[in-house]
Amino acid sequence: MLSLQARGCHNINLVSPTHVVPYILEALELAADKGLHLPLVYNTGGYDTIETLELLDGVVDIYMPDMKYSDEKIAEQLSEIKDYPKVNKAAVKEMHRQVGDLQLDEQGIAQRGLLVRHLVLPNELAGTEE
Repeated sequence: MLSLQARGCHNINLVSPTHVVPYILEALELAADKGLHLPLVYNTGGYDTIETLELLDGVVDIYMPDMKYSDEKIAEQLSEIKDYPKVNKAAVKEMHRQVGDLQLDEQGIAQRGLLVRHLVLPNELAGTEE
């Protein structure tokens, strides 16, 4: 992380990090002690528990979750995760509680907030209207 900062990166982007959150927290503590100050992006598929997200409260600067489906039947059919819509909506709500709306700097670079990636599927399977 520190080497990325030294090379001029705008943020630290943790991709699909849910299964390694305890290790991330340990590494961040060490990096912060050595001067890490870049925004931390939590880039996730959006199937995160509230308990995991609570561990990240005050740590993550930018949440970037997917929102794939709003219908349980479609979620089960395409991802074999029937409760994806319920878990996802609760997770996104908690993420927003923690970091609020997306905030950009004068160059248009995200500094803090929630940035949702909505999966668009053929035949309106994603349930965009919901």
